Amino acid sequence: RVPLKRMKSLRQRLQEQGLLESYLEQHPYNLAAKYFPGIAVEPLENYMDDEYFGIISIGTPPQEFTVVFDTGSSNLWVPSVFCSSPACSNHNRFNPAQSSTFLSTNDTLFIAYGTGSMTGVLGYDTVNVAGINVRNQIFGLAETEPGDFFYYAPFDGILGLAFPSIASSGATPVFDNMMIENLVDRHLFSVYLSRDSQGGSFVLFGAIDPYYITHGISWIPLSAETYWQITMERVSANGAPVACSSGCQAIVDTGTTLLAVPVRALRTLLRHLGASSSGEISCEAARHLPDLIFHIHGKEFPVPPRAYVLRSNGYCTLGLQGMDVPTEEGELWILGDVFIREYYIIFDRANNKVGLSR
Repeated sequence: RVPLKRMKSLRQRLQEQGLLESYLEQHPYNLAAKYFPGIAVEPLENYMDDEYFGIISIGTPPQEFTVVFDTGSSNLWVPSVFCSSPACSNHNRFNPAQSSTFLSTNDTLFIAYGTGSMTGVLGYDTVNVAGINVRNQIFGLAETEPGDFFYYAPFDGILGLAFPSIASSGATPVFDNMMIENLVDRHLFSVYLSRDSQGGSFVLFGAIDPYYITHGISWIPLSAETYWQITMERVSANGAPVACSSGCQAIVDTGTTLLAVPVRALRTLLRHLGASSSGEISCEAARHLPDLIFHIHGKEFPVPPRAYVLRSNGYCTLGLQGMDVPTEEGELWILGDVFIREYYIIFDRANNKVGLSR
């Protein structure tokens, strides 16, 4: 079990320093870039609101790193001592010379982001996740992180928990190695994200915590083994369909904070909920909003307004953002932390299913 710490988001940190507006001008981003097939793209979307981080270590003796545990990507990477970008200067950097178990390679890694990129080399070493030692784990040692995109980020790197099929440079993901080396009792992991400023968030490898499944588990088969992708029948509010009325695809993604919605559906939703085109709504009106009901695999999964309305400094906005990704199966939604916080989620690799428990 890796305890996850909820820290101030990048948005909050920049706001406090009076840098938010200029940062947004310099760093427009395209959330859809993450999900285009054939491009190795890491998550960090909504990168400014990522808040849940955990600690891992790499090497012998161990060197510690704060990472985002991300079900929307598959690579592990951290900054290295070979990196001279400003973004590396204020983060923990891996030093291979100080690890007796490190093995170098000549293979390179390039990962594009919605707002920038990282380049580096691949190496092998022991990665410790919550006491589980994964030997000879391939990971990226960042050599460049251009711009100040990562400079303000409160985490060092990313640990991807999606499928090997989307891993950049063919790297075997950490959880795959845990399964291959029989380091977990069951081929699944589960995620609990606490609400508000409560503690207790975690990623649990190889087990389901019975405390969180007293209401039972709804199992949903995956529609693709790339991201944790499922089929949704529709989204409704007040008993009427409001989006995805002829079915759509959805990705359960801990690396995305908000609910990412196709642009046309977003306009309809904002209109239906009485919000402005930018998602702003009066906090008084927000009290009377309906639950958004996600209809998945014949069952209903409600997300109440206290989950999808974001309150900050007396202002209220809806935790929805627009994103258009063309897929063969139709429109694509991203069920980020706004959705995940309402459920204990089990990511089952043995049966290629996602389990949801209220």
